[in-house]
Amino acid sequence: MASSSYASALGRLLPEFPAFLSKEIWPTLVAARDPGEIAKILEETAYAPDLDAARATHQGISLVEIAINRTFVRRNRRAYDAAPFAGRPVVGAYLARWDVQNIGLILAAKAQGRPVRETEESLVSSRDIPAGLYAGVLTLDDYRNLLEQPTVEAVATQLVRFNAYGTTILPLLETYARTRDIFPILHALEVEYYREAIAGVRYFQGDEWVVRELLKSEIDGKNALLLFKARGANLPLEEVTARWIDGGNIAATESADLYGARGVPELAERLASHFPSITEGNTEFLAGGSLSGYEAAIERDRAVRELKRLRAYPLSLGVIFAYLLRAEVERDDIRRVTFGRLYGIAPERIEPLLVSPRL
Repeated sequence: MASSSYASALGRLLPEFPAFLSKEIWPTLVAARDPGEIAKILEETAYAPDLDAARATHQGISLVEIAINRTFVRRNRRAYDAAPFAGRPVVGAYLARWDVQNIGLILAAKAQGRPVRETEESLVSSRDIPAGLYAGVLTLDDYRNLLEQPTVEAVATQLVRFNAYGTTILPLLETYARTRDIFPILHALEVEYYREAIAGVRYFQGDEWVVRELLKSEIDGKNALLLFKARGANLPLEEVTARWIDGGNIAATESADLYGARGVPELAERLASHFPSITEGNTEFLAGGSLSGYEAAIERDRAVRELKRLRAYPLSLGVIFAYLLRAEVERDDIRRVTFGRLYGIAPERIEPLLVSPRL
C-alpha cells in the first residue's frame, strides 16, 4: 500500500528527467563568451519560457539568474505536488530551505545596506513567488514586507510572527547590535533548518532513511568546507567548533583530529574517506589558493552517491528527492558557469568544477 502511493509520483516525475540539460550542452555553455551568450544557448532548453518572460526587464547575468531561479522553483513545485499525502510533510520540511536562504539574503542585504531591488533579484523565486511559498510558512506578501524593512532589527521583528525564525533570531540581536556581525544570525537559521528538516523525516514507509542520509551528507559537506576555510585562514579550533553544524555523519568530536592537519592538502587527505575525490581540489588550491576545487569535489561526490542511493528506491520518496537534487545541482552548475565567464575565468578552469556532466 505504502509503495503503491508513490507509483503516481514515479509516473509524474520520470518523464521530467530528460528536461535536465544533457551532458553534451555543458562544453558549449563553458565555452560561451559571456552571460548573454549563455542565455542564447539556454533558449533551446527547458529554460526558454522563463528567459522569454524575463527578457523584457532583464539582461546579461540578471536575465540568466532570474530565468534559472524561476525554472528551479517550478521544478520544486512539481516535486512537491507529486508527493503523496504521507510524504508531503517530508518534502515540505526539505523545501523550507529556500525560506531560510531567502531570509538570509534579506538579512545580509540589510546588514550591508544594499538596495531592495538588488536583493529581490537574488531571491529564489518564480515570477516573484518564492520557492518556500509552496511548503514554507512565509507568503508572498510576507516576503515583500521583509524587503521593505529598513534594518536587520526591523526584519527580525517582523519574523517574530513565524515562530521558528523569530525565536532563532531575536536572542542574537543584542550581540549583532554590538558587533554588527550578521554571520551568527545566518548560522543559527541554518542550524535550526537542519534540525527541523531531519526531525521532519518521520518514518512511515521505512525507506525515509535515504532522505536523512541526503541531509546528513549535506551537513558533512558544509562542515568540511568550514574546516577548509578555517585551516586556510589558520583560525583557532574554537572558531570551527562554534560554527559546526550537528546532525551529520562527521561528529563534532572528530573535527579536532581533522583540523590537526598541517595544511589544507593534508586536510583533504584526511577527509578522503568521506569524499573520495576531494584531493582533486589540491591542484586548484596549490595553483592559486582557491578552495573551489574542494567544494566542487564535495558536491560531485555527494550527488553521485546520493543519487545512486535515491534511485535504488523508485517507489518511495527516493524518486522525488532524486528529482530535487538534480534540479539543485543543475542550478548551481549554471550559476557557476555564468559567474565564471562573467569574471573571465578560463573554460578549462570551470569545466572540472561542474557536477551535472558527471551524473
